[in-house]
Amino acid sequence: HLHRASLLLPALEAALANFSAGAAGGVVQPVRTVLPVPRHGGYLGVMPAYSAADDALTTKLVTFYEHLKDSSVPSHQATVLLFEPSNGTLKAVLDGSVITAKRTAAVSAIATKLLMPAFAEVLCILGAGVQAYSHYDIFTELFTFKEVRIWNRTKEKAVKFASSVSGPVRVCSSAQEAVTGADVIVTVTMATAPILFGDWVKPGAHINAVGASRPDWRELDDELMKNSVLFVDSRDAALKESGDVMLSGAEIFAELGEVLKGTKPALPEKTTVFKSLGMAVEDTVAAKFVYDAWSAGN
Repeated sequence: HLHRASLLLPALEAALANFSAGAAGGVVQPVRTVLPVPRHGGYLGVMPAYSAADDALTTKLVTFYEHLKDSSVPSHQATVLLFEPSNGTLKAVLDGSVITAKRTAAVSAIATKLLMPAFAEVLCILGAGVQAYSHYDIFTELFTFKEVRIWNRTKEKAVKFASSVSGPVRVCSSAQEAVTGADVIVTVTMATAPILFGDWVKPGAHINAVGASRPDWRELDDELMKNSVLFVDSRDAALKESGDVMLSGAEIFAELGEVLKGTKPALPEKTTVFKSLGMAVEDTVAAKFVYDAWSAGN
């Protein structure tokens, strides 16, 4: 039911705008609770949300382990529980990993639609995991790029990615080679220190920074963070969870929802960064979408 994540876009745009409207928007969600698993170097995140506009109540449970010895196990695994808001009954248990991958890429696509330069021809993806595939799928469906490039720390994964997606992808031997001249850049890595540097980035480019979801992890260097216009999904979350935002001291210009509401401008002529941490209400909207499609089919 999420084969074409672009079908989610209108519902996600509404949810982002409602979130940024505060109490009037009817979205109730705390910043995620993250429980460390110190013995094994992992984390358990709990992400509840209620959306009045959708009358949908969910919580997502997500585990993330940064450097697993067993690479057959994904770094992120998740489950979404969907409840009946009127009485609290559990209605469905959904695969949160698919929902997370698709809704994250869809929100990056919304940011890109608003913030990318007018004549964007080159897409660059740094990282070759689950999020790289979901971003590639929706970006090539919604936008027309003349060239797609990929770089990954282990080149074999980048080569595998290039050979398994539907269109031509150029495998680059360094992040700098991949980024140079790119109009839209997506960072979906497990990096804990910067892998993207401001002096590589073309002026006016748009960056979707999706990895580095902990206060001490980075993907982008200080120069890029400070010399770009910074957009986030949630101010509160970015100031508590994002190492890129917190450690650089970069100033947040707007939430994406404020741009969608029309209370802040998009500024596509500038170099822009969208720092995506992912919000519980995005899972809520996606889970309800999947459940409603399944119910209609039954």
